[in-house]
Amino acid sequence: MIPVARRKKENFSGASPGQKHKSALIKRVLCNPAHPNNRVIMHHKFGISLPDVHKRSTNVVKHNGIITGPAVSLQTFEPKSLHYPPVPDKDTGTVLDTSLVCMSIRNKASLHPTEDTSSSRISTKPRCHKQLKKMLKWETEPGSICERIDRECTPLWTTKTPPPSTTSKSKDHWGIMQSTNGLIPESPQTLPVQLPVIISKYPFTIRKGWINPTATDFCHFKQSFSWCWSSVLDTLEALEKLLRDFAVPVAKVTGERLVEFALSWDGGYKKAPSVTSLISVLENQDEVLGLVKHPGQRFKGEGGIEAAAIHIQSCCRRYLARSAYLRHYRLKWAARTITVSWLMHTQMRHVREALQARRSRQLENHRSRAQHLAANWKHIQSSKRTIIHIPSLGYSQSQRLNLRGFEILQNIQISRLCDIKDKNVEVIYVCPQHLGEDILHYYTSLLKCDEETDRRFVILTPEAVDYFPTHNMCLSTLLKYSSPPKRIGNLIQGKQAYVVGGVAHVDDLAVADELGVPVLAPEPAIALLYSTKSAGRRIFIGAEVDVPPGQGDIYSINQLNEALAELMTQNMHVQRWLFKMDSEHGGRGTAYCDICHLSCYNWALQEYQHYGPELWKAKWIQEPVLHRYLDEIPEWLTHNARPAKTSCYPNWACFLKTFLRQGGVVEAYPPSDSITCLTVDLLLEPGGQVTMLSCGDQLQGSCQLKALGSTVPQTSVHPENLLSVCMRVGEACLQRLIVGYISVDLATFLNHNTMEQKVWAVDLDLSYSDQLAMTQMLLMITGGTLNFHTGCLEVPIQIRKKCCEHQIAAKPPVINCYAVIGSRLFHSNLSMLYHSVFFKMCNVYGLRYSMKRKQGTVFALYDLTERCSIGMITVSRDLQGALVTFAQNLTIIHQEISTSKMQGETNFKELIKDIEAVLKMTAQNKRLVENNSAA
Repeated sequence: MIPVARRKKENFSGASPGQKHKSALIKRVLCNPAHPNNRVIMHHKFGISLPDVHKRSTNVVKHNGIITGPAVSLQTFEPKSLHYPPVPDKDTGTVLDTSLVCMSIRNKASLHPTEDTSSSRISTKPRCHKQLKKMLKWETEPGSICERIDRECTPLWTTKTPPPSTTSKSKDHWGIMQSTNGLIPESPQTLPVQLPVIISKYPFTIRKGWINPTATDFCHFKQSFSWCWSSVLDTLEALEKLLRDFAVPVAKVTGERLVEFALSWDGGYKKAPSVTSLISVLENQDEVLGLVKHPGQRFKGEGGIEAAAIHIQSCCRRYLARSAYLRHYRLKWAARTITVSWLMHTQMRHVREALQARRSRQLENHRSRAQHLAANWKHIQSSKRTIIHIPSLGYSQSQRLNLRGFEILQNIQISRLCDIKDKNVEVIYVCPQHLGEDILHYYTSLLKCDEETDRRFVILTPEAVDYFPTHNMCLSTLLKYSSPPKRIGNLIQGKQAYVVGGVAHVDDLAVADELGVPVLAPEPAIALLYSTKSAGRRIFIGAEVDVPPGQGDIYSINQLNEALAELMTQNMHVQRWLFKMDSEHGGRGTAYCDICHLSCYNWALQEYQHYGPELWKAKWIQEPVLHRYLDEIPEWLTHNARPAKTSCYPNWACFLKTFLRQGGVVEAYPPSDSITCLTVDLLLEPGGQVTMLSCGDQLQGSCQLKALGSTVPQTSVHPENLLSVCMRVGEACLQRLIVGYISVDLATFLNHNTMEQKVWAVDLDLSYSDQLAMTQMLLMITGGTLNFHTGCLEVPIQIRKKCCEHQIAAKPPVINCYAVIGSRLFHSNLSMLYHSVFFKMCNVYGLRYSMKRKQGTVFALYDLTERCSIGMITVSRDLQGALVTFAQNLTIIHQEISTSKMQGETNFKELIKDIEAVLKMTAQNKRLVENNSAA
């Protein structure tokens, strides 16, 4: 068992007033060395016998002049108990060691402790100088060296000593040379003197921490420094204790270093010297220091067991205290974390509740205003009104961040300004970016603005566009945190107005609620529910419209494989299958896979031909093929499925991961070599009527899954059949509380088995489309109208001859025109041209529009900074002329802005190839018609 070592507690009892007064008097006496009771109190309190400095020594003679001749030994006054006779010098002509004299005088001053150690040190130096001036005063001969007596005794004294002889050279003279810290030449001619190697004259040995008082070396050291033995004794005791504590077997002490350290130690009674300082007085200090620093050496010396017990107990107590502290700190940190988390949770809950209450209030206001809009829709359409166009793309944040040039995409529908073709309409267009003077001047001249027309449209840009340049925030959100709503409120004050947005977002209701106007759009929750591919498919099925074979709401790989195997078994004639994500748009979330790469397809096709179409409908016949498909479909998809846009999803694995997370649709691609896709724009009026606004055949790229443009009006489906399909889709949407602008994508092809035209509904977008915006510009520049019953674009022409008075009221004659629209034409080299230079280049090649002939080319500009995207419309009397003009324009622009080494990134080439294919098909159809008519 290790004994428990406990430190004794000191008893601090309160002193009486008398004792306090007595202590104060004693302290003042101790601080005054000149007081007659100072020596008595020092001896009584501390056991120190101080010399009487007031008595003059008989051996010391005061001389004011210069003393010459042999040096006189000085007698110092020491306590009787510590006084030893000085060791006589061998040579009477030896010069006294002045450094030791200085240290002795300084030691006498240090024997009187005071309250302030700094004041004691300051007062010691002048006394030391005064005693030395009284005791010694020599003059040196010319050319001798001035010695620095001590670091603290800074003044230099010159001494005149007799020239040393070769036979009698005192060792004390070399001691003086050794004790000096440096030499200062008296004149520039004085040469530096090389000091000899210091060899201790007073070494002694300490064995096992004890000094042998009878040892010759120690006795010699003690007699030599008897004048300062009181200071040396304290240092020796500290050194002995250190050596005993660390069990140092042998320590060799250098006497001179010990005396110098003892006299320079100012700690005295207040603090013990450091271990390094004590060891520095030893000759074998490296050996002793290594032994002292050895781990566990302290516990081998004197009191080692007690020290070890104290150390173990202190470590244990420290560990327990540290553990308790850490446990308390963790609990405190946990309590603080819980408190902060609870406060944050409470604050977030309050904010969430406030937002929910605000959005509920905005939704209720939207519903009440929508009811008012539905009740007064006919009156509003026939009277003056203000349309606030906010072309916001309210996609999810992940989709917005992945879109390149998001602010340009939101500004593609700047052609909404052309709604002012109706004289009762005023347009407030909220632009997602700052437009330059060139673009504003272009649209002003395009809209044929006079003073009256100029006041009927306003273009505003939210201030938050500058605050969030890289966040890809939708336009409604930017408008919500900007000041333009106040300006819009001033512009529509006292007028009938409503908001036409883009892709629905909850901030649409916030902006409309702040303006106090209705929104011509479904509620954001309804729009989000029915804007997916699966929901659009359900609407088409509910409208009893033909849809491609497929299945929606797929969220797992097993469901995908089973659905695809069943669909492939039931539709053996389908050569390509499409995979569409629910939440993507514009062909971004579409992939395809051709069935010709499936190894068992030929065998399955033989089985189908063996049983025939009628017997093949039986499930038991399809079962072998179904199981074979289930085994091979995973590997078939892994190696042969391709995303339509590799820039968004580079491979099938990335596409499949997002597809299963968002959900999607699997459906068949039309089984024909000649497929035409068309887009129809509808207005679902709040009053319950469906109006067709635009229709056009799509111009697609190389993958045949993304529309780059369209031809207006469409010529691929009979107008009555198309109108019937659109009306049914519109009524199905109205039953689901969908109002506003929608666009329906259809695919038409010829069924080779029945030789009948098939029309499939393939996609539904609940937003204002780019085609509709460009159609508004087309109708603005031509002054025509779309007749959906006949499928013609009727454009009035001017009559050259003057009409009679009775013919003034007659309608001008109209002609049928065709137009090609491209809303997303992209070429990276367009950024090298300013808009003014671009239009000059177009004028040189005749790329302009003729208002008289109602033919030509019109451009749409979107941005001022990048200038890589444009829109273009070509109008001609026939479809073939419009297509040729459009392709020629793209070729001219590409050749002018590109070189053989810098082709740039563009979609011009894909569009030109598709136009060439359409032209070939048009020529074949014309020849067929001519042959049929001739027959």
